[in-house]
Amino acid sequence: MNTLANTPSATDAPVPATPHSNQFALLGQRRFGPFFWTQFSGAGNDNLFKFAFTVMVTYQLQLSWMPPAMAGLVIGALFILPFLLFSATSGQIADKFDKTRVIRFVKTLEIAIMLIAAWGFMQANAVVLLGCVFLMGLHSTLFGPVKFAYLPQVLDPHELTGGNGMVEMGTFVAILLGQVAGGLLVAMPQIGHEAVAIGCVLLALVGRGVAQAIPPAPATDASLKINWNPVSETWRNLKLANENVVVFRSLLGISWMWFFGAVFLAQFPSFAKEVLHGDEKVASLLLVVFSVGIGIGSLLCETLSRRQVEIGLVPLGAIGMSVFSIDLYFASRGLPQAPVMGLAAFVAQHAHWRVMADLGLLSLFAGLYSVPMYALIQLRSQPTHRARIIAANNILNALFMIASSVIAGALLASGASIAQVFLFTGIANAVVASYIFMLVPEYLLRFYAWVLSRLVYRFKVSGDEHIPVEGPALLVCNHVSFVDAVLLMAASPRPIRFVMDHRIFRVPVLGWLFRLAKAIPIASQKEDPDAYEKAFALAAQVLREGDLLGVFPEGAITRDGQLQPFKGGVKKILDAAQAEGIDVPVVPMALTQLWGSYFSRVEVRDGENVAMVRPFRRGAWSRVGLNIGAPLRQADAQPELLHRRVGELLNAG
Repeated sequence: MNTLANTPSATDAPVPATPHSNQFALLGQRRFGPFFWTQFSGAGNDNLFKFAFTVMVTYQLQLSWMPPAMAGLVIGALFILPFLLFSATSGQIADKFDKTRVIRFVKTLEIAIMLIAAWGFMQANAVVLLGCVFLMGLHSTLFGPVKFAYLPQVLDPHELTGGNGMVEMGTFVAILLGQVAGGLLVAMPQIGHEAVAIGCVLLALVGRGVAQAIPPAPATDASLKINWNPVSETWRNLKLANENVVVFRSLLGISWMWFFGAVFLAQFPSFAKEVLHGDEKVASLLLVVFSVGIGIGSLLCETLSRRQVEIGLVPLGAIGMSVFSIDLYFASRGLPQAPVMGLAAFVAQHAHWRVMADLGLLSLFAGLYSVPMYALIQLRSQPTHRARIIAANNILNALFMIASSVIAGALLASGASIAQVFLFTGIANAVVASYIFMLVPEYLLRFYAWVLSRLVYRFKVSGDEHIPVEGPALLVCNHVSFVDAVLLMAASPRPIRFVMDHRIFRVPVLGWLFRLAKAIPIASQKEDPDAYEKAFALAAQVLREGDLLGVFPEGAITRDGQLQPFKGGVKKILDAAQAEGIDVPVVPMALTQLWGSYFSRVEVRDGENVAMVRPFRRGAWSRVGLNIGAPLRQADAQPELLHRRVGELLNAG
């Protein structure tokens, strides 16, 4: 492993980030493009090799010790075994060494494995090829942590969702193309085995060549001493992840997604034959639809999230996964018995279109579910042990996939149909997702914020780059409506704790939502001195812990749409922070065009300004905005100056 510790050469200078219009433009940048094609070629080669070998054992070789019915199971188990044995070690390697050098080492290893596999194909030696399956599993085990730890090191936070979406899309497209190529090459008369051998070696060489162009990604914990005991290291990694509850529960959420997906992928051949009465090409079509759905969902994440890590998409994805997997049961259970159909006959029947639509949509929503979770883990994990946390996630993924095979097998053995297994999986997904979202309310909060800012309003944010990506900050905003805090949640990639008038907690639904967000209730000093002091103590604690604190210094929702004078609470919070030696930038904000909406006090009833009495009074999907100004230094953030800055932002939009 000494090759991993070499000092980067002068030609390996880091490539700076440059602005781009969308996630596809990342492919033209050296920090992402070579890495994308490296992982694309690796995923394609994995599947070309495994699928060609599976077809060879199933149709071309007669092995008494491995019957065709067991071939897929044995090959899959051998491939996943290294994830259980070596993920803990691979995570340490990715944190200790330059990630680019690890990638190049792994791609060089791939060439060696594929040369051995080429000999195995040409000799039709199943034992050698089984050994190569294990080695390719080791190759993927080493590559997994470095793949996901590399992205947050070279991408800005607002690029993480798009970058992960591209990687997820590329992986499934590569899987699809690899399996198609493997099946076609191995079936070529006379020269099939040689063709597969050449294809595997060429893809490995291409991957290694592209990897040479990846810029350096320095070690995040070069002093790390590697623990070679996989059991104790895995436990240590899980404890590291558990230090951040949101990260740990997200690991479980991703592992559940792999459980969910493994059920469907494993049953495609049987589902196509026994339920849909189709041939092998129909089974391949199901894989194509599933892969395309995942790819589209992954790419949609950047558009739907406005290029930030938007975990509000996760509940949306979970809802879609359950709805369409349950509907897949109803779409497939009434299909009449028929002779085995080819692809043309299958597509010609309209009843099968609903099946394909369900399959495509459930996989699309799986893409919406998984990409923000991966991005959140990358963003919230400490850089020094990010790869080790991802390695622990790979172990959990493997365990959940094994559990999915056991549970699905038990259901089928007990007499359940394949369609009923899909129904069970959809219902279980709803239960598991609800449990995760109750444990981590941030997902639900972001979902409500996403719905409000995308489906109720047309919400435009300007200056969101001024919200610090880490460390404490005080966000100061005008107070126009009962949903101001929800809209600020939608604009921020990080969670915000709000100091809010205690009376707002009595509002139905919104009060529950703000309690879920751990908002800090405050009353006037005259009304409740204890609540007043407690609110400022909790506010100081939020800043001390390095989080974002949001305040509405007017003290109440405006009754005439005008900016009201700021009270002294902001100064008291900043004085407390200064007394503790905490440097707190103050970010001025202004909500615009929200006055007059349903949630503002625009209506007059019995001489009082009231809100929420005339739905759609401005029509549906009305335009509102948030202007965010440059942060002020703590010493300069006097109430008068803040009032002037917020007023300027209000008039600007």
